[in-house]
Amino acid sequence: MKRTTSAENKTLVIEAFDTLFNKRDYAAAERYWSPNYIQHSAHIEPGRAGLFNLIKGTPPTLKYEPGLIVAEGEFVIVHGRFSNHGGPKNWIAVDIVRIVDGLLVEHWDVLQDEASRTESKSGLPMFGADFSE
Repeated sequence: MKRTTSAENKTLVIEAFDTLFNKRDYAAAERYWSPNYIQHSAHIEPGRAGLFNLIKGTPPTLKYEPGLIVAEGEFVIVHGRFSNHGGPKNWIAVDIVRIVDGLLVEHWDVLQDEASRTESKSGLPMFGADFSE
């Protein structure tokens, strides 16, 4: 069993997300996601194939930006933004990933549409220091 540190797990998740969502290198992405990947998202079909097929079905303009990332033991949590996915609004996501033996083996997420400056009751952006519009 390969043990990884929290810092290594953070790097692994950022590399995996960039490889799949931004580079769309599915062959390389297979090295990050377990063949037995467990998907808890209500928006994604089961397994690694479900995730890869979802991305294959999005426009090639899809962009993922990671923000805050926290790791504890085998879990990594990333607060990020998905933009140019073909929908009317960017998505702000919190992805929770479990890492075992250097592979992403399990995933949960929380997604919501990104609020504009006029929609934000707090007057603050949901991601980063500025509004995306």
